[in-house]
Amino acid sequence: MLGTQKGPRVNAGAEPITVAIADDHPLVRAGIRAALESVDDIVVVAEASDGDEVVDLVTEHHPKVLLMDLSMARVGGVEATRSLRALDVDTRVVVLSSYSDRSRVEQALAAGAIGYLLKDSEPRDLLAGVRSAAEGHVPIDPRVAGVLLPNAPQPGASSVDESGLSQRELQVLAEVARGHANKQIAKRLGITEGTVKAHLGNIYRQIGVLDRTSAAMWARDHNVA
Repeated sequence: MLGTQKGPRVNAGAEPITVAIADDHPLVRAGIRAALESVDDIVVVAEASDGDEVVDLVTEHHPKVLLMDLSMARVGGVEATRSLRALDVDTRVVVLSSYSDRSRVEQALAAGAIGYLLKDSEPRDLLAGVRSAAEGHVPIDPRVAGVLLPNAPQPGASSVDESGLSQRELQVLAEVARGHANKQIAKRLGITEGTVKAHLGNIYRQIGVLDRTSAAMWARDHNVA
């Protein structure tokens, strides 16, 4: 997740999204920081090497988003997330972990995390997840969603050609699979948010799903990119 070239600011003129990182591996923190600081609309304001540092970090720096590892030496991410929820702070916790088993995911979300991303994600997916969390959405890697939604559509249920989706709808679906919110999709494709919502409604009907997460899973299963 290394990146050194500055990317364009997504919301020019808006205040940058403040982010903190909690992870007990310095090289991992450095890689995450490099990916986040490759764009102009995100700024890393603090780092913690253990869960017991998280409360002080959030109290001092008030980051909009906190990327939280689960497995740390003394105090783990689940316990640290519970401590933050007890404080009723505005910081939005997004787990960034190597683990995607159902038990860990459910514990993290129950503790108060609003999102769950994986460390082997593409940098663009990490950036999209941070932006999504900052906007109040729930960024969950489709692979994690697959653990939580065992009855979601399976690969091979239907082909993309048989789905009846238009090229524009496939473009919207690909953006959803990357974790982008409607506002981001609208800006990237040069259409309105209302048009994005209309496309999503048709996409759900055409591929037989009920929500955004299931649509993202279908897109990944059918190599929509």
